[in-house]
Formats: sequence, structure tokens, C-alpha cells
Amino acid sequence: MRLYYFVVVTFISILDIAPIPVFGLLLMWVIVFRPQWFYDVVLKIYGKQ
Repeated sequence: MRLYYFVVVTFISILDIAPIPVFGLLLMWVIVFRPQWFYDVVLKIYGKQ
């Protein structure tokens, strides 16, 4: 599971080279809206589920 999220973050970081800062916009969206899927991902990564 960690490898999957590592690959996703790597892909988003590569997209960040483009003129639009994708990673920063995604992080701002997560901070503002605090979606449930993000909380679930954090729990899966750190083994609390």
C-alpha cells in the first residue's frame, strides 16, 4: 500500500514540473476540505485500521 501511494506522489511531483503547481493545489484542497478518503489513507499507511 505504501508503494502505491509513493508512486502516486512521485507521479504528482513529476506533473508539478508543468506550469501549474498540481501538488500544492492538491495539498491546499486537502487542508481546506479535509476529505474522509485522506484520513482513511493516513490510517492505512500508519496501520491504525
